[in-house]
Amino acid sequence: MAMADGKGKLERYNSYIRKMNSSKALAASSKLLFRASILIALFLVFFLTLTSYPTEVRRRLSSTSSFGAASARWGGPLWEKQVRHSSTPRRPNGFSVLVTGAAGFVGSHSSLALKKRGDGVLGLDNFNDYYDPSLKRARQALLAKQSIFIVDGDINNAYLLAKLFDVVPFSHVLHLAAQAGVRYALQNPSSYVHSNVAGLVSLFEASRQASPQPAIVWASSSSVYGLNEKAPFSEVDRTDRPASLYAATKKSGEAIAHAYNHIYGLSLTALRFFTVYGPWGRPDMAYFSFTKDILQGKAITIFERADGQDVARDFTYIDDIVRGCIGALDTAQRSTGSGGRKRGPAQLRVYNLGNTSPVTVKGLVGILEGLLGLTAKKNVVRMPGNGDVPFTHANVSSSVRDFGYRPTTDLATGLRKFVKWYVNYYGIKITKGDAASSSSSSRYSS
Repeated sequence: MAMADGKGKLERYNSYIRKMNSSKALAASSKLLFRASILIALFLVFFLTLTSYPTEVRRRLSSTSSFGAASARWGGPLWEKQVRHSSTPRRPNGFSVLVTGAAGFVGSHSSLALKKRGDGVLGLDNFNDYYDPSLKRARQALLAKQSIFIVDGDINNAYLLAKLFDVVPFSHVLHLAAQAGVRYALQNPSSYVHSNVAGLVSLFEASRQASPQPAIVWASSSSVYGLNEKAPFSEVDRTDRPASLYAATKKSGEAIAHAYNHIYGLSLTALRFFTVYGPWGRPDMAYFSFTKDILQGKAITIFERADGQDVARDFTYIDDIVRGCIGALDTAQRSTGSGGRKRGPAQLRVYNLGNTSPVTVKGLVGILEGLLGLTAKKNVVRMPGNGDVPFTHANVSSSVRDFGYRPTTDLATGLRKFVKWYVNYYGIKITKGDAASSSSSSRYSS
């Protein structure tokens, strides 16, 4: 009887064990199925989101996911040799300068000027498609002829920046990489935060950890003055009323610079550029697009203020801006940090770089009409509330005092040089007259 009872217990126990194992197996398979479903859902969300994102965002995600492949491009004996060769100064006590945005408008001109006087220059640019990348590649080729190497990469890539600072002990950084333009922020606001805020922090982080820490000169903007009505604009004027997201990110950059100077001893100089123009310029700028449209017989849109007055800009020629950049570099003091720690007070500066002589947009169009020998078809409309400001006017007394900045190129002279470059670069045939002439008989056909 006892044996039968024991046998029954054993059978019940074995039955219980089988049920438990079956339940565990079912639970395990359920968990596995659940996890697989989550992974599939995440993949589908990622795929659908990725395919719906703008081109620029997809490019960034792609560059992040291909980090291993990209990092392989930034290394090796040949690559490091190119980086060192480009960065090595050829004059006594010359600078070794990292120029971000080197394939851009101001970046390419500044790189050439620094190299010409014997400084070492290494460029960094991601060649994005905000405007025609072929123009950036043409600038790259121009720099390559002067033995300036441009690394193809993004300032948000911490690995790349650390690698560059490890290979080269840069004395200076000229930080010009940014998402430019006021109206484009309405289409792609995240690109401004990515480049102008996160990118700036990324560069400052790499710089403060470098040994030695470089002195940094970087591009802010006259846009920070926003709705300021006092003219001319001075560095001590209020800048807490930005009229565009672009202006807000540049103002944020100035606040971030103050923090990194205070905490880590980085030597930082912000330059507020005023409407830069000239050869090899940006196609999104008014003078550039006006030239294109006038030559093609297309109508151009000219904004006027709500009160009917003309919109005016302090147009500043590229050569004057470059002299200002170099003046700021020449007078930049060393950073005081070491090993990521501040050892003493460091230099912190902000300067306007402008022409000091505002010209109305209608005046600019008139000069272009004379240079091109064509009459523009004009649509005059009220300025929309999309971030543009009615006028800009620079007070440059501080930059004159501290590093001898003196703009020398008036708008008519600068536009003549631009038009000459434009017709040569785009292969526009001159049927009569001279591209640099103001004769009304000049005609061009593309």
